[in-house]
Amino acid sequence: MEGEAMTDASDQNSVEESTNGEAATRAAPHSAPVAIKDRFESLDVLRGVAVLGILMLNVQAFLMASNAYIYPPAHMDITGVNLTTWQIQWVFFDSKFITTFSALFGAGMLLMVGDAPDASRKLHFSRMTWLLVFGLLHMFVFWFGDILTTYALAGFIIVFFRQMSATKLIVWGLIWLAISGLLYIGAMASMGLIPEDQLAENHPLMYAPSDLRDLVGAYQTGFLESRGYNAINGAFNLGSLVLVGGRIIGVMFLGMALFKLGFLTAKWSVRSYLITLVIGLGVGWPIAAYGMNIFVDSGFDVRQLWIMLGTNYIAMLFVALGYASLVMLICKAPWLKIVRYPFACAGRMAFTNYLGQTFIMVFIAVGGIGLGQFGQLERIEQVQLVVAVWVFQLIFSVLWLQVFRMGPLEWLWRTLSYGRVQPLFKAKA
Repeated sequence: MEGEAMTDASDQNSVEESTNGEAATRAAPHSAPVAIKDRFESLDVLRGVAVLGILMLNVQAFLMASNAYIYPPAHMDITGVNLTTWQIQWVFFDSKFITTFSALFGAGMLLMVGDAPDASRKLHFSRMTWLLVFGLLHMFVFWFGDILTTYALAGFIIVFFRQMSATKLIVWGLIWLAISGLLYIGAMASMGLIPEDQLAENHPLMYAPSDLRDLVGAYQTGFLESRGYNAINGAFNLGSLVLVGGRIIGVMFLGMALFKLGFLTAKWSVRSYLITLVIGLGVGWPIAAYGMNIFVDSGFDVRQLWIMLGTNYIAMLFVALGYASLVMLICKAPWLKIVRYPFACAGRMAFTNYLGQTFIMVFIAVGGIGLGQFGQLERIEQVQLVVAVWVFQLIFSVLWLQVFRMGPLEWLWRTLSYGRVQPLFKAKA
């Protein structure tokens, strides 16, 4: 499932440009949030765009049987406008925003901890420990598609590599991505070894009608009735880290490199961002569409699924880089400040907005405590719901930050990490 980069944006350190053009972080005690004026607006805006974008994919896992996430025929209609909706989601959204967020997590870690040899890591490990607690509770109590657990575990690892040069980070990031990609695509390609007669009788991704009926019924009945299914999927999600964990770490390495190179802080020239934008989207979109069309034209033959997943694995890097370039261009235009401000606010409250999306979707999907719409909303209706949540979260983020220093869950995470209550209200002028 798509995920979110929990970097606690309110705790970023200010950054100076070094003489060699890289952004060098200050290794300073982290006893209080930095002032708004010291923040990188570009990181906040990109984080806000990403936290909204991931919901366009996650909505499927909230409101449909989980296999439908990668195999659309597994649940609900996949013809006409619903097919078109899924195709748009796949090419323009799938894996592109989790890639952006994973990169931002790496950049955020570098901001938090610093890259000097004597930088203190104590707070970082406290933050990752509490993030792991949040993640496990999120995964097994509310929604199995949690990414916080993965990010916390990765955070314990990547901190030891922060002093690498940008070049080494890129090389090792691509190595992580290549290894993880081979494992993941290889596992998916193994379904092509299933004999056709067995595939018809025992499809690996389709549900038996009775099983699907029980699943939908449990979610529509109530919260407790559906938690067993959620826990099983959560355990599967943890197990899948063997296949996808390397991808997350690899992209975090790339995020640290892009931060050091000044890409994520809008330090590049307009011309450089334009070139990266054209290459990223010009290469990424066609590759993603190519693999997707092969899968659709095969009649969703599960033996062709690995082609769609493999091409999208490559495309996600290009498209994410293209989207990030577009955001950097917007951040370099002073006259677009009013446009990017709501997204910057959403980015400063990314932790709250990510978990807030879960609370909203669980209320809509699950019966008893909510509306019981699991298995009822088709893909086109899901997209309409996502847009409504986007509007709400943008408005909510702006209004909240008029009064408070940070989001409510950012405040809780910070308080637990520091071991003392942190200020929440803004100081009066």
